Amino acid sequence: MAVEEIAIQMVPPRDVVLGCGPTQEHLVVVELGKFEGKKFKNSDLKDGHAQMEEEPVHLHPFLKREGLTLSRKRTSATDSYPIMLWWSSLTGEPGKLRQCGADACFFTMNRTYLHHRMTKAFLFYGTDFSIDSLPLPRKAHHDWALFHEESPKNNYKLFHQPVITLFNYTATFSRHSHLPLTTQYLEGTEVLKSLRYLVPLRSKNNLRKSLAPLVYVQSDCDPPSDRDSYVRELMTYIEVDSYGECLRNRDLPQQLNNPASMDADGFYRILAQYKFILAFENAVCNDYITEKFWRPLKLGVVPVYYGSPSIADWLPSDRSAILVSEFSHPRELASYIRQLDHDDRLYQAYIEWKLKGEISNQRLLTTLRDRKWGVQDVRQDNYIDAFECMVCTKVWDNMRLQEQGLPPKRWKADVTHLSCPEPTAFAFSTLAPRRGSLREMWVPSFQQSKKEARALRWLVDRNQNFSTQEFWALVFKD
Repeated sequence: MAVEEIAIQMVPPRDVVLGCGPTQEHLVVVELGKFEGKKFKNSDLKDGHAQMEEEPVHLHPFLKREGLTLSRKRTSATDSYPIMLWWSSLTGEPGKLRQCGADACFFTMNRTYLHHRMTKAFLFYGTDFSIDSLPLPRKAHHDWALFHEESPKNNYKLFHQPVITLFNYTATFSRHSHLPLTTQYLEGTEVLKSLRYLVPLRSKNNLRKSLAPLVYVQSDCDPPSDRDSYVRELMTYIEVDSYGECLRNRDLPQQLNNPASMDADGFYRILAQYKFILAFENAVCNDYITEKFWRPLKLGVVPVYYGSPSIADWLPSDRSAILVSEFSHPRELASYIRQLDHDDRLYQAYIEWKLKGEISNQRLLTTLRDRKWGVQDVRQDNYIDAFECMVCTKVWDNMRLQEQGLPPKRWKADVTHLSCPEPTAFAFSTLAPRRGSLREMWVPSFQQSKKEARALRWLVDRNQNFSTQEFWALVFKD
């Protein structure tokens, strides 16, 4: 489970776009999840973020495959192969020639290649996509490719039509993306069918003397999904053991009390003792499905799921999870959980698929079989490798078309590649959230991001470099 850091920053008010600092009128919320290891200063805010004081770069955890051996004269590679320029420092790659099937491309994050004649594509990591610096003017043969597997709250601008359609290629959690990452948290079918962590039902019934039927583990509190409000209300109708920073009423052992332990064997063993896990996403978007859903299925615990409205398309079997969306109120959900808790036959029906090792969902099976990347599997490309090679191959396809005197194929993302509805808050919570809660910020932040998306699109279409002052002036233009 990734550490999720939240910061409240301010953006310039409409009447003070230049010069003076912002006022409370235009607070927005941004997640700094991918900026661990950087210190934030409080002055000179840009794009809703504070200036960052660089510390050693923390690269994406995936190990990169070795590149092809280059001669000492790197110019021979960059003059002969299309250049894929990472505009984000996701990979930290200074320069490497990689083979992608029958094709090869030179991948680099060195911006001195911006105007090189062989630079064909710019690769962006969504969380780092910023108006501060874009490769403009954009030439006709410059493709833009977006990699964004994260929650929408990391960069709301990307989730609106004016911005997502700037990109030619995408790799996102949406099944409609050019490289879908919907199953990014699932290694494969074997971990779902594995009985390694399964605790027999008789033992779980005995453990109920000291454990609640439900467990909740979250330390990213008050996200756009408003999950804490729902769980808070649910707790008034049924017992819930909560171990995280959010609504905590129970402590983990000291050795497991850090984010790095969320995938530890000891942590899994604790969760596996429960009958039900509250698997609530931080955002509600089609196909945005994280480890919160897959983990209980791996452990032999029934997930009580809230998040992706399309989750039914990804269940291992028709009866493998309880969907919060099917209940009108937490009171009804609590009543159903108690019914299953007291009736072994009804409960067993939700784990029968696992006991038999039978996954009946053909969409899930086909997706896992056909995807071009693996999860924690050194025998396969990881999804960043697959993204790079997807772009490389498409660039080469167009180069070959042009060599034949044919027009290149124009690829373009659409709103289905990255789209989420406006966040909503539950109205039934019996306890008001604490003063200054992030819960109050998500809707204004989302609404402002629509203005930011329109402003950014106008400036990019103008195809000239622009300043942050120009950008914010457009955002808050009457």
